[in-house]
Amino acid sequence: MKLFAASPAQRSVLPGFGLTMGFTILYLSLIVLIPLSTLLLKTVTLSWEHFWQIMMSPRTVAAFKISFQTAFYSAVVDLIFGTLVAWVLVRYRFAGKEMMDALVDLPLALPTAVAGIVLTTLFSPNGWLGRYLIPHGIQVNYTPLGITIALVFIGLPFVVRTVQPILSEMDRSNEEAAASIGANRRQILWKVILPEVWPAMLTGFTLAFARNLGEYGSIVFISGNIPLKTEITTILIVGRLENYDYAGATALAFSMLVLSFLLLFVINFLQARSRQRFEAFA
Repeated sequence: MKLFAASPAQRSVLPGFGLTMGFTILYLSLIVLIPLSTLLLKTVTLSWEHFWQIMMSPRTVAAFKISFQTAFYSAVVDLIFGTLVAWVLVRYRFAGKEMMDALVDLPLALPTAVAGIVLTTLFSPNGWLGRYLIPHGIQVNYTPLGITIALVFIGLPFVVRTVQPILSEMDRSNEEAAASIGANRRQILWKVILPEVWPAMLTGFTLAFARNLGEYGSIVFISGNIPLKTEITTILIVGRLENYDYAGATALAFSMLVLSFLLLFVINFLQARSRQRFEAFA
C-alpha cells in the first residue's frame, strides 16, 4: 500500500523530463544547431583575406547598411502603430472589429511575394497610390522607402499579437485609481499604462526587427535590387548562390547571423533591465 500517492496536480500530462528534454534537444539540433554549424564550417573554408574582401566590398557594406536601416525603421513604425491597433482592438467595440482583428494576421498567411507584387503595383506610376505620390516627387518603388513600407506590412502582426494579450489582461482599476487622485490622461498613460505594456512592446519590436531583417519575398520586387542603392543582404546572398559562390554566400549569411545575434542580445538585455525597473517601481 502506497502511503504517498502522487496527486493529480503532480502528475505530468506529457512524458517525463528525460524524454521531453531528449525530443527538445533533437529538434533544436536538426532545425537550429546542425544548420548553423554547417554554415560556420563552410565559412571557415575561406581564407581571412578572402573573407575580409567579401565583407568590406562596397556592395556588401551598402547591402548591410540598407538591410539594418530599413529593418530598424520599419520595426519602429510597427512598434507605434501596432500598439495603437492593439489598443483599439482591446479597448473599443465597433462594427467590423472581428474583421479587423482577422486582417491583422493577413501578412502571416499571405505569401510575401504576393505582398511585394501588390505593393509594387499600388505605388507604380499608374497605381492607385503612385499616381498621386509621384507628381509630388515621392518615389516609393525602387527606393529604401519602398523597402521600409513592405517591411512595415510584414512586421506589424508581431507587435499587435504581442501587445494585445497584455492589454486584455491589464487591470483597469489602476487607471481608475490614478484618475480618482487627480492624474490626467498623459500621466495615466506614462505612469500607469506604459510601464505595464512596455516589456511586451519591446518584445514585439524585437520580433518585428528580426523578421524584417531576414525578409526576402516582399522586397525582391519593390526594391528593384539596384546595387549600392536598394540591394539588401538577403538578395545579395541569393545572387551569390545563383552564381554558385556558396562560400561567399555562407560568409555573408554567417556575418548577418552574428550581427543579428548581437543586436538581439542588446535588445533583450534592455528589455530585462526595463522589466527589473518596473518590478522595482511596482
